[in-house]
Amino acid sequence: MDQAAKDTAQDPGTAYCPAPAVPAARVEGPPYADCLECGRPTEYGVATPGVVLCPVCEWQEAQRTACSG
Repeated sequence: MDQAAKDTAQDPGTAYCPAPAVPAARVEGPPYADCLECGRPTEYGVATPGVVLCPVCEWQEAQRTACSG
């Protein structure tokens, strides 16, 4: 095993899966992506990867995850 592989194997920070994709920045105009929860238009473009939610569903999801500890 080379030195780089040993360093990676000993580094606990690299043992985790990468973070999920973060939605791209909000766009100024249409076409907007539909919310995956309720189907309303979001503030994100249709090419935004990952889960996109409308502002209401984003707020509700933040409430759910904040109290899940």
